[in-house]
Amino acid sequence: MTTQLKLCFCFLILSTTLQLAPASLVPPSRIIMSPQSSDASALRELKETIKNQAKEINALRAALKSQNAEIIKPTPAAAAAAAAAHVGHGPPANDEDPGTYLESPFYRLAIKRVGWLAIFLCSLSLTAVIMNGFEHTLSKQIELAYFVPLLAGHGGNTGGQAVGSVLSALSTGSVTSKDAFKIIKKEAMSGLFVGLLLGSIVAPTAHFVGGISRHVSCTILCTLPLLSLIAGTLASSIPFAAKAFGLDPTVIAAPAMTTFVDVTGLLAYFTIANKIFAWYGLEL
Repeated sequence: MTTQLKLCFCFLILSTTLQLAPASLVPPSRIIMSPQSSDASALRELKETIKNQAKEINALRAALKSQNAEIIKPTPAAAAAAAAAHVGHGPPANDEDPGTYLESPFYRLAIKRVGWLAIFLCSLSLTAVIMNGFEHTLSKQIELAYFVPLLAGHGGNTGGQAVGSVLSALSTGSVTSKDAFKIIKKEAMSGLFVGLLLGSIVAPTAHFVGGISRHVSCTILCTLPLLSLIAGTLASSIPFAAKAFGLDPTVIAAPAMTTFVDVTGLLAYFTIANKIFAWYGLEL
């Protein structure tokens, strides 16, 4: 009991001393902070933490940007390795840097293109040979000559859409040479479907509105789907063939497609006309 009283008395004396002592003599650990000063201190600590984290985030962003720049911009050794690996798989979609196309003089573009255009111009002379071979047919059925420009233009338009889509997909890398069969099949079926739709419109219109004979209208009805099928198939296969032979598809594909479609389209047109006219009992 005496010990407890002594402890209580010592505690009272210590408490009185702390209360009466000046603030300068009281240890900082014994000073009890008010709620407002505690909240302010916590807020300052939170702001400091946020500032430190923001600095770390900015440093990480700068590091990521520098890494991405190094990845996007290949070194000369990497570019040489890529060029060496590309050998045997055809050139890129365009031999020239797209960034220098605007600065390229006109004569350089002309020299690059004139050779292939001359070759395909000579090939287009086959159309004159075909027209001369079916001159007797045209002399008896002059209506067939009305649709020669129409069919030639339709074949070029259909093939132009297909070759443009394939070249765009090749340039962006969305398709590769491994997808050639799938792309050719898709474009061929698309051309056939377009030809069926247009043939079912043009042939009846030519017969009932334009006064074209029934056998010529039937010839148009049968030729348009076949011509569209040929145009879609050739237009989608020529870019892949050019890459396989190490040629530039952007220079070759469009004129080659036009030449082949015109020649094969005329052959198909006059061949179908002979069959249909014979079916109607007409001599050519």
